[in-house]
Amino acid sequence: MHQSRQNSNKNMRERERERLSWSLLSTSSLLVQCPLINSSRRNYPLFLSFLAVIAVYKHKSSARSQGTSSPCPLTQSALLPATLIVPSHGSLQLASQGLQAGRRGRPSAPGSDEFYISPNVKAPRVAGLLVKIFVWILEMPIIGTMVLYILKKDNLINKLVSDADIPEPPLFTAAHSWEDIPEQNVSLTKPDLSPAERVQEAVSCLPARLESTLAAGGLNKRWTIRDFHDAYRSGETTPVEVAKRFLAAVKECSGGPGLKNMAFFISYDPDDIMQQAEQSTLRYKQGTPLSAMDGVLVAVKDEIDCLPYPTTGGTRWLGSARRCVADAACVAQLRACGAVLAGKANMHELGAGTSGINPHHGSTRNPYNADKIAGGSSSGSAAVVCAGLCPVALGVDGGGSVRMPAALCGVVGFKPTAGRLSNAGVLPLNWTVGMPGILAGTVEDALIAYSAIVDQSQPSYLRPELNLPLLNSTPSISNVRLAKSAKWFNDSAEDIRSCCDKALQMLNAHYGWQTVEVTIPEIEEMRLAHYVTIGSECTTSLAKYLDTLKRSEIGWDARVALSVYGSFSSRAYLNSQRLRNRQMYFHKEIFKTADVIVSPMTGVTAYTLQDDALQTGELDYINGAALVRYSIAGNFLGLPAITVMVGHDKEGLPIGLQFIGRPWSEATLLHIAFAMQASEICFLINRKRARRATGSRRCSTTSSRKID
Repeated sequence: MHQSRQNSNKNMRERERERLSWSLLSTSSLLVQCPLINSSRRNYPLFLSFLAVIAVYKHKSSARSQGTSSPCPLTQSALLPATLIVPSHGSLQLASQGLQAGRRGRPSAPGSDEFYISPNVKAPRVAGLLVKIFVWILEMPIIGTMVLYILKKDNLINKLVSDADIPEPPLFTAAHSWEDIPEQNVSLTKPDLSPAERVQEAVSCLPARLESTLAAGGLNKRWTIRDFHDAYRSGETTPVEVAKRFLAAVKECSGGPGLKNMAFFISYDPDDIMQQAEQSTLRYKQGTPLSAMDGVLVAVKDEIDCLPYPTTGGTRWLGSARRCVADAACVAQLRACGAVLAGKANMHELGAGTSGINPHHGSTRNPYNADKIAGGSSSGSAAVVCAGLCPVALGVDGGGSVRMPAALCGVVGFKPTAGRLSNAGVLPLNWTVGMPGILAGTVEDALIAYSAIVDQSQPSYLRPELNLPLLNSTPSISNVRLAKSAKWFNDSAEDIRSCCDKALQMLNAHYGWQTVEVTIPEIEEMRLAHYVTIGSECTTSLAKYLDTLKRSEIGWDARVALSVYGSFSSRAYLNSQRLRNRQMYFHKEIFKTADVIVSPMTGVTAYTLQDDALQTGELDYINGAALVRYSIAGNFLGLPAITVMVGHDKEGLPIGLQFIGRPWSEATLLHIAFAMQASEICFLINRKRARRATGSRRCSTTSSRKID
């Protein structure tokens, strides 16, 4: 009876807070339409200050009258930043217990009985005017500081990160020592090979034909790098003809009759593209193509330097504030292979979001359904590959920003080990967690692009030599152990959970592999530590620009992110690096019993892109948390990871399955991803649902295929 009364009182308090939150938002929406408020923008700060003070006062009065303490209602509604998640009240107690228990020593991760805390987000989606109101509150000198403090306190950043007692010393980079771990069925490449020579080595690792249903044509058929190369060599088509179709398709997808603006690119130069295509066509006529990638279109995320374009980072100001004077290292390597660099793909502003909504350059839409998001922040890169415009695109992955949009768009997303690819020429938005990544239509194309851009300039004692997987012998690989943390794995939408579980079972049955049940400790602490790290590094790298930049130049949702990022203390950052060291240990323990960790790539599939967010962005906390749920270890710990499509949900939207590997085990990951693709699992699961997803993919057939 006593327990029942406690639960009843708790539910009443939660309902009261929610009513107060909605009342606050409703009042703000009405008052901003008042003539007195609308008559002058100078009245906004006064009004908002009054609004915030009243809300805090009501909360404190209510808490005192009940003799209890609860989070400020501001933090339970629209004022909660997208990546700050509030667990349920029951979980708060468990989190505290787990923190105390966990800090006493290092528990053994595999087989641990430590609980999994699922973030319980209770906040409405906010866009339009309400986003602006929140920004004005956060940017007030006194009120904003108070709100940010409450946000961090009630979302456990203080408890689990800033004020936590962590015995480990800080680890400031996710650097991994070289370990001679044998991998099955690989080809060791020489360190002095050129990018074009490495591409040739990668092509020799491929099977004689594409062993998947992708080769059988149908709705999901996309031309691969080898398709283009073979067509160019045979004279079936030329890079010039393909480039012309590409430009026509991009124009059509930018808002042609009956089509919405897909906003694939921030900038592309038809003259430059045609010049590259003409040079490639001449090389094929002379019988001297540079590599299998010669004449193949590759899009580049607008976070990576690529001449002749400015690098905007998705903003409208950074391109002029920071001059682009040379190609990034990865772009220069692709150019040396003869690739036709197709322009700068769209992205979420400053990479500070998961939706791909960009108020400055248009919001990238999902080619499976133009009313859905493409994901972020490498939204344009994922969408152009999905649409068939390019077989390969470059992205940057700082918090799942390559893998997550790849999963939402049904393509391959590959992030190698930290240090395997060069960061030279990439915007330094997140030094220790971000790196270039690859988006491709197939695992084979991901391998070819990876071989081209891998960084072989570092001394061998810093990283092992490059192993390329012999995909033509993948079926013979045996004794692969896949680590699965059941509660974490299952914390996703029903369609995703069911689809990924079936795919994993079928993979094991087909190849005789084994699933090992494990528990990953302190996942919530790791998520918060990564958030503090990426936010602190972003504001530090942009400080010289932000100090003199007009706030109006920055998008509204990006201003929310920058306000939160700028509030993190040095203590929070240092403790985050201690947590990084701690998580390194946990994951090393897991890899003693398994070869890879397997999980869904996202907790939800692509959600609807609503019109009210197009000009201001949106704060969608529930979906945002679900999208990044499985991304963190790859970035915070610098581990290699890959996602491959394994099916579709009830609406025909793609579902991705992720594999996270040991440091430097890219070859093993590519083998496993290819096994998933080649065994036709991707299309055995929910094949009928895929037929619903083709209505908005008109762009693909005109860009890359020869029309008979």
